[in-house]
Amino acid sequence: MISIIFKNIKPSEIMKNRTLDRMQTIINRFPDLQGHVFKVTLSMENSPMQAGPDIFIVKVFIDGVKYKKIVLEKAQESFYKALADVVEHALERLNRYGDKNRVKQINKARELLDFMEKAIS
Repeated sequence: MISIIFKNIKPSEIMKNRTLDRMQTIINRFPDLQGHVFKVTLSMENSPMQAGPDIFIVKVFIDGVKYKKIVLEKAQESFYKALADVVEHALERLNRYGDKNRVKQINKARELLDFMEKAIS
């Protein structure tokens, strides 16, 4: 389930659809995310006291059975750049999370193999 929250920014169908498309690419890459909850907050910071560019912030919260409480936040001067940064970071984080689990399983298998070899001799 993907929910999109607009904060300090006017809701836009274009932004919503683009965000949904990008989150769907993450889900397609990692099928284990099918039952997970995605909460995406799109916001903009604009200081009325100081002149300067608007800062767009994309924050993603992923929670579920396999991937628990992953929070990613990126800010850029463009909404599209911020969204691209957070998607890239999410792919790296999820890939690294899977690598950790694979390494743990390999280490457990090695320990079991060592234990069995010791028991035999």
